[in-house]
Amino acid sequence: MTDSLGMAPHPRGPRPELKARVLERAFGSGGPVPWRLAAAALFVLVMGGGVWSAAMLKRVRVQRDWLAARVTALEDTLDLIRSPATRVVQIPVTTSGRVGAVTIFADNAQRRWLVACHGLAPNTPSQAYQIWFITETGMTRAAVMPMDQDRPMWMALDLPADSVHVMGVAMSIEARAGSAEPKGPMVFHVQL
Repeated sequence: MTDSLGMAPHPRGPRPELKARVLERAFGSGGPVPWRLAAAALFVLVMGGGVWSAAMLKRVRVQRDWLAARVTALEDTLDLIRSPATRVVQIPVTTSGRVGAVTIFADNAQRRWLVACHGLAPNTPSQAYQIWFITETGMTRAAVMPMDQDRPMWMALDLPADSVHVMGVAMSIEARAGSAEPKGPMVFHVQL
């Protein structure tokens, strides 16, 4: 209340000797760069470097794990291709007026196939290519291969249970989710 009447005392600065003592105590007499300030800067630098190093290490580990998985997959593919039991079947196909090919590396001893599709027309958003195993009991669903881009596609397939003999392979164009039996147009139907 006294301030509103103009009766409050005017603020005063500290005495010069007190100000000098406080500043000397805060900054010391260590020259132009006080040692405490240098120590704090070094601490911040070390902590920042540690955070940066941890982030880089995590990024490198993620990349290393991805590369290790990729190398394992490629080694598995090469083993299947180089296996003495592997038979190569190349099937010429025409899709949407485009000439392409489906190449199957069939290793019936390991009951695995590697299917490579080259030059096939990309599917519409509602369709996908579907591969079928031709067996003694009819066609068995093998895989759905939606091709959204104009580039080759590779897929590894395991053959059905040991009791089923695979006699051939077929490919049709089906709904995007696939079908329990072939309903769409056949791209190829080949006995092996």
